[in-house]
Amino acid sequence: MQARALMIQGTGSDVGKSLLVAGLARVFVRRGLRVLPFKPQNMSNNAAVTADGGEIGRAQALQARAARVDVSVHMNPVLLKPQSDIGAQLIVQGRVVGNTWAREYQAIKAGLLGAVLDSFGRLAAEADLVLVEGAGSASEVNLRADDIANMGFARAADVPVVLVGDIDRGGVIASLVGTKAVIDPADAAMIVGFLVNRFRGDPSLFAGGMALIANRTGWPALGLVPYFPDAIRLPAEDALSLPGRSAPGGAVKVVVLAYPHLANFDDVDPLRQEPGVDVVFVRPGEPIPGDARLVILPGSKATIADLATLREAGWEIDLKAHLRRGGHVLGLCGGYQMLGRRISDPEGIEGPPGSVEGLCLIEAETVMGGDKVLVEVTGKTVAEGVPFKGYEMHVGRTTTTTRPLFDLDRGGTDGAIDASGRVAGCYIHGLLADDRQRRHWLQWIGANRSGLDYEAGIEDTLDRLADHLEEHVDCARLLELARRPRFGATS
Repeated sequence: MQARALMIQGTGSDVGKSLLVAGLARVFVRRGLRVLPFKPQNMSNNAAVTADGGEIGRAQALQARAARVDVSVHMNPVLLKPQSDIGAQLIVQGRVVGNTWAREYQAIKAGLLGAVLDSFGRLAAEADLVLVEGAGSASEVNLRADDIANMGFARAADVPVVLVGDIDRGGVIASLVGTKAVIDPADAAMIVGFLVNRFRGDPSLFAGGMALIANRTGWPALGLVPYFPDAIRLPAEDALSLPGRSAPGGAVKVVVLAYPHLANFDDVDPLRQEPGVDVVFVRPGEPIPGDARLVILPGSKATIADLATLREAGWEIDLKAHLRRGGHVLGLCGGYQMLGRRISDPEGIEGPPGSVEGLCLIEAETVMGGDKVLVEVTGKTVAEGVPFKGYEMHVGRTTTTTRPLFDLDRGGTDGAIDASGRVAGCYIHGLLADDRQRRHWLQWIGANRSGLDYEAGIEDTLDRLADHLEEHVDCARLLELARRPRFGATS
């Protein structure tokens, strides 16, 4: 292997690891290096489809984009997608291998290290630099045995670690110093420095804090990273980062139902950047606002369970009132399944076998079962001929007698739209990231269409993130600290 590698671990979840890896990938690509991102184990219902029909965490797809490379299943060889009742769906090197409970997973995860190291080795053979992202907290010593996500991987492949703490949530000194105090000394020896992320205010005021952390841990300070507000423009990894709403004052309110097993919620990210659109994520216990122009039922990793939550929250009644007021409803993937008359799960894919009544807003029925559909897809709207590019990621087949929404270039149709023209659903993810489709749906609800170029905005944000890190992180030192991995090291 020719590549050097460096791993970014955190003192906790949502400290900014994913964003830092994306930004650093763009930094080093701009310096002429071939960079590949890698995350040994991920837990997220926000996933991306690879060109060869696999799936990985959405964050690694963003990091691949930052590195200007194609997405590969080897960038995230172990993916856990939480579901109701049965724990989580387990995906290894892009393919579903079964379901597992949390306790069962702790017993089998050591056996997944081979797949993790295989994928890592494949990437290392093709890169100058592999940037590795840890998962959760480096200090979860109760889960350290057989770990494959953090220090277990770092020591197995002999990859040096930079530890990240988040000052925005408070207690960053204690979290970094405390990590040193509780982890095994051999694990602590893998850490070659630390970063403090999301600082607000005058950096000179925390100079003493940086020095104290370095003195107490023996790890050098590699950067104090100011808060990067435009991070909201980039797809988030999981629902921990789910915003309450976009900037206030939008003339058109779009409501997204944030049920417990929400999946691929980045589908609505482009709407949040539209001027004049106010996107509101409504959680159970909160009513659907009466002034909503559009209600989106997004994807779900547990459609039947989330449908039950929808009803318990009173949203079914709210949806009917919304439609009586002339509002619009759009269901995406699991949300599309909920819109129909019935959802059947004869094989117990999501839980106990059974069948439930849907919302009966379109004439459609869904049966869970069969192979998981993971495919990139193109086509156009049936009525207007507006083209689109997106992807499918779902279990289940839906049949409908309602007029279809899309003609697919591969043949056949997808989705449905009711006779009123105000209730629609489909299996296509990524629709709203396509400028043509987003403008079409804004016109559908009577909103002004803008000239927003969403994809160009992502690229611009990644470049500005890289500029931000170049200014506040010792990137040259990070590159010096990276080293060639060595398999067979002590774990």
